[in-house]
Amino acid sequence: MYPTNYRYTKDHEWVAAEGSNGTIGITDHAQQELGDIVYVDLPQVGSTVTKGDTFGSVESVKAVSDLYSPVSGEVSAINAALASAPEKLNADPHGEAWLIKVKLSDAGEIQDLLSADEYQKYLEG
Repeated sequence: MYPTNYRYTKDHEWVAAEGSNGTIGITDHAQQELGDIVYVDLPQVGSTVTKGDTFGSVESVKAVSDLYSPVSGEVSAINAALASAPEKLNADPHGEAWLIKVKLSDAGEIQDLLSADEYQKYLEG
């Protein structure tokens, strides 16, 4: 269910790293808990994110939830499609509905995150 090439946080974000670049999104579990997503607030390209700190928010019909960065780095891209179609996060949270892309400042931070199996076990509690 959860892509094995991604790493996960206990705050329900994922990161897919390719060299010194990372793509960040929310997990399927997160979108299920949120319900219908109606708005996404993302940082500007060129801003920096810090591992464990908030970088934006997701608003659903139920609540507004902060997004926490799984890694540190500089935002190199945002998924502009989510501005007009935030519901894509409900449909494809592990694919086309990524949130931001980051140039990693410390690729070693990835190793501190959960594997797909560890994340699944965490969800099962």
